[in-house]
Amino acid sequence: MHADEVATDAALVRRLLAAQFPDWVTLPIERVRSAGTDHAIYRLGDELAARLPRIDRVREQVHKEHEWLPRLARHLPLAVPVPLAKGEPGEGYPWHWSVCRWLEGENATHKRLTDLGHAAIALAEFVAALQRIDPTGGPAPGVHNFFRGVPLALRDERTREAIEALHGVVDTRAATAAWEAALAAPAWRGAPVWIHGDLSAGNLLAVRGRLSAVIDFGGLAVGDPACDLIAAWSLFSGRARDVFRAALAVDDATWARGRGWALSVSLIALPYYRNTNPAIVAEATRTIDEVLT
Repeated sequence: MHADEVATDAALVRRLLAAQFPDWVTLPIERVRSAGTDHAIYRLGDELAARLPRIDRVREQVHKEHEWLPRLARHLPLAVPVPLAKGEPGEGYPWHWSVCRWLEGENATHKRLTDLGHAAIALAEFVAALQRIDPTGGPAPGVHNFFRGVPLALRDERTREAIEALHGVVDTRAATAAWEAALAAPAWRGAPVWIHGDLSAGNLLAVRGRLSAVIDFGGLAVGDPACDLIAAWSLFSGRARDVFRAALAVDDATWARGRGWALSVSLIALPYYRNTNPAIVAEATRTIDEVLT
């Protein structure tokens, strides 16, 4: 998916385990089929998973997750993947990597959730709980989290470039109008809060149709809470979207910026992953449609 991606395979994971965590080296290793873009995931037996960065610009996420997820997890109402061990570079692999508990479930797409209203409340409770945690010392948005949580205006150039690249694919006039409406919303003036940064269906798990876990905290940072409203358009629609907003008691300006985040992230993803990641393309297309309608 990326020009600078480092290839991994089960044999590499086996060598890394043998050198660094020999207690786990005999476990079966299976690559997990995933639409994830930043890490390769390998299941280790029934209870563990190894997570290896694919690209250099996300290498610092490992350290961030090891520092903060154990502290945040106990305050959150849904399961999260708390790291168990941090691997070192080795065996030709250039970066640190993680082993964490395997969380059961399947990606929580709107088709797999049996009650979208219930899911909207559950996700809102997760977001609210995350925002209540003391943000002191938390990382500011930056390269490590693809700048999720920064002022929306900082995404203007890239968003407009994406709109230009999508002539004939999306309604570019409507997309431009929606983007400019989001930019016109007042900026966040409150104290920064914890954000997950990427609450897409691919980072949510469901068990028996109910939301059960939130994974992939690569976007974790302390910033504008509007970023975590993306799910209102990428996952929900109609009544469920209203339920999500009401459960969070979101003000008009934050809601408008959240709509802008959903639009911007999807517009940028669509041309980038057009030929490599059909799951992201499908979600981005649906999100853009929801925003523009």
